[in-house]
Amino acid sequence: MKTVKQVGASGQISLGKEFAGRTVVVDSREPGVWVIKTAQTIPDSELWLHQPEAAARLDRAMAAMDQPPISADLEALEQHLGML
Repeated sequence: MKTVKQVGASGQISLGKEFAGRTVVVDSREPGVWVIKTAQTIPDSELWLHQPEAAARLDRAMAAMDQPPISADLEALEQHLGML
């Protein structure tokens, strides 16, 4: 679908209310040619969550939450840790 838009005096165009508040990526392929895509941003402090190793660890942790709890032998743990 092609739509004709007028660029305003301030250099802005309106994409329509359906895109209000959305983040977009504007790719300038060549002078006068733009490709606009909706996007989601990830805060820098959360980028590590999207790395393959971290994602795999998170998947394992989430799967472990579905397992029933087991009893721990605290005396054996203390001995193992050298606490006695």
